[in-house]
Amino acid sequence: MFHVSQEFYQETVPGTTIYILIGKFSEKMAEKVLVTGGGGYIGSHCVLELIEAGYKPVVVDNFSNAVRGEGDVPESIRRIEKLLDTSIEFHELDLLDQPGLEKLFKKHSFIAVMHFAGLKAVGESVEQPLRYYRVNLTASMNLLEVMQAHKVHNLVFSSSATVYGDPQLLPIDEKHPVGGCTNPYGQSKYFIEEMISDHCKAEKDWNAVLLRYFNPIGAHSSGLIGEDPQGIPNNLLPYVAQVAIGRRKCLSVFGNDYDTLDGTGVRDYIHVVDLAKGHIAAVKKLKDNCGCKVYNLGTGTGYSVLQMVKAMEKASGREIAYKVAPRRGGDIASCYADPRLAEKELGWKAEFNLERMCEDLWRWQSMNPTGFSKDTAS
Repeated sequence: MFHVSQEFYQETVPGTTIYILIGKFSEKMAEKVLVTGGGGYIGSHCVLELIEAGYKPVVVDNFSNAVRGEGDVPESIRRIEKLLDTSIEFHELDLLDQPGLEKLFKKHSFIAVMHFAGLKAVGESVEQPLRYYRVNLTASMNLLEVMQAHKVHNLVFSSSATVYGDPQLLPIDEKHPVGGCTNPYGQSKYFIEEMISDHCKAEKDWNAVLLRYFNPIGAHSSGLIGEDPQGIPNNLLPYVAQVAIGRRKCLSVFGNDYDTLDGTGVRDYIHVVDLAKGHIAAVKKLKDNCGCKVYNLGTGTGYSVLQMVKAMEKASGREIAYKVAPRRGGDIASCYADPRLAEKELGWKAEFNLERMCEDLWRWQSMNPTGFSKDTAS
């Protein structure tokens, strides 16, 4: 069956009005996917990839990790609209507002939900644990309840390698024990995974793909969207990039006495576009009525903090000043993925290497010295 997009322009001829159809025939109308937290770093890159893959994303965000642009729409979404010459439906909504969520689900028929919304800073979660549990758990429960009420039974959840805690073995595969988290952020992700898993067991028509990210970095190759932390960056690479561009004087390396090759923490860094493509593969997996599945999204290679500094120095052509500081609460020595299950079952594999990650990050940072904002950053 063929459908056409409902786009017309009006031409008036004396005595009559002619409506001329514009748009292309397609085999089906684009399937709608709700993207919570779609104005943020990872969410916005997934919105772009959803559109490229032929889906119609509907974005909700409360601006806790997104920059407000023209028309009270996240600047990231505005830029994607310009880049792809399209329009994206956006609603300013906090998932703690369950009636607002109900209203949205009454308006739309979603085939799936991508759930990114939540607080996400490890260090902050150690300082504010109750806030992290209240926001992340309540938001997710509200979402699951509204999805259930409106018979939307397909979910892709943005989880994290932090659910593994301090690794018992490396590389980490999906069978590695979970729940021994070293910080409340990781605990909140673990609890949400458990909620989703339990719900899928109780409701046999539900499908969920839980994606455990390692460390997303980089930016879209256009340089138009990227990671723009509000305030002082909590993650390594945005901080390194801000030192390189001159916004920060010096990088603090938290600990140089870990049991690693150079004493600094080792992580599995993955290009955010590779990560976003993993979400598209996950949406396709949902259509197989897969039940509840868990996949690592990483490269399988770990790099130390100092290796990342050197890689960014090469990409930017600038020296990056750093100093060693005490270890940070909740951090671990090494963490890197065994990503083979995602390759086997999702047909997904990370493609971009470290050099490309740093080149794309530097392009974003150099094109947007103060991020999405035109103002001088703090």
